[in-house]
Order: sequence, then structure tokens, then C-alpha cells
Amino acid sequence: MAKSVRCCLAEALENLTDTELENFKVNLNEFPVKEGFSNIPRGPLQKAGALKLSDLLVSYYCQDYAVEVAAKVLSDSNCKPQAQKLLRDTGKDASRSVQQPVPQLSTHSRQAEIQAPGMHFIERHREALIQRTTTVEEILDQLHGIVLSEQQYQNIMIKGTSQDKMRELFKLLPGWDRHCKDLLYEILREKRRFLIEDLERQ
Repeated sequence: MAKSVRCCLAEALENLTDTELENFKVNLNEFPVKEGFSNIPRGPLQKAGALKLSDLLVSYYCQDYAVEVAAKVLSDSNCKPQAQKLLRDTGKDASRSVQQPVPQLSTHSRQAEIQAPGMHFIERHREALIQRTTTVEEILDQLHGIVLSEQQYQNIMIKGTSQDKMRELFKLLPGWDRHCKDLLYEILREKRRFLIEDLERQ
């Protein structure tokens, strides 16, 4: 059975010395992340061991981007062997001649890709989803801790209307990978099935 991303991250970090781990935390806190993401605050980082760090990375950056961030920070911290092993273990090693298959959430997610080549269903129907999605809180709750960090979640929740909440959520999309967008699609399809089916017919 393939190891989870969290497991691979934890193994990479557990192989660091105490000094290397501290350097990793400092560099991670200052790492220039993509637009739509935020740095993990220094407080949680200082207290975190390898297992907690792996949870923080996935919580703040989604699985694919968490690996990218961790590998780059490991390299910047003079821990290139651990960075290369992490990329190999997660199938991100650029030297591989055959790419690992991208996990699919469902046939509906695949359909969303087919309907708009080069543009995800969520992006294609951005304006309609912003205007027509009601009671956004339960959707945000399911994204919280997986796609949304605590800070991102709170920044969205303080917005007044459902439209404002969805608009704030969509500001984060440029920094999301396909898995994150698929997850939002699946949640919307579960919670707002009639809306999604109506948009799919268009």
C-alpha cells in the first residue's frame, strides 16, 4: 500500500537532527508561498515535532503543494538527500520517466475536467457559484483543515453575505492544485446537488 503524504512528510522530518529541524522551521516560516496561501505562524512551528509539522504542512498547503514546499525548504536547509527522498516517496521526482497517476475523486470530477478543457468546472462557473450558493458555512466547515488553514477559514467566515464568503473563497483558487478544486466540487455536488446539475447541463 502506498504511503500517505502525511506519512512521507513525517518520515522525512523525523530523519533530521534537532539542529536541522530547527533550521527547517525557521526557513519554513519565511518561505515565499504562492498567492492564496499563508505562512504557518511561528508559534505553532516552534512547538511542533515531525508528526505535528506534517499535519501543519498538509493543513496549510494541501497535499501536493505541501510536498513541494517541504522539499524546497529541506533543500534550502541543506537537507537535499531528505528532499530527494520525499519527492521519490510521493511520486514527485522529476527524474521519473513515467508520471504517477493523479488520484481521481469520482467520475463527476473527471466529467468536470472534460466539460472545460484547461479550465476546471469550479473556475468555469465561478460567477454562478458565487451568486447562487447559499449557506456557505457548511461547505467551509468541510474544507477547513484540509484545503483551508485556520486563518483562511476565519477570514472567509467574517464576511457578511454568502456571496461575499464565496467571493473570498474564490480568491484562494489560483493557489490551489487540482485535488483541492476537485474536493470543493465534490462538496458542492453533495450539498448543492441541484445547482451543480443545473450548471452541468449548461
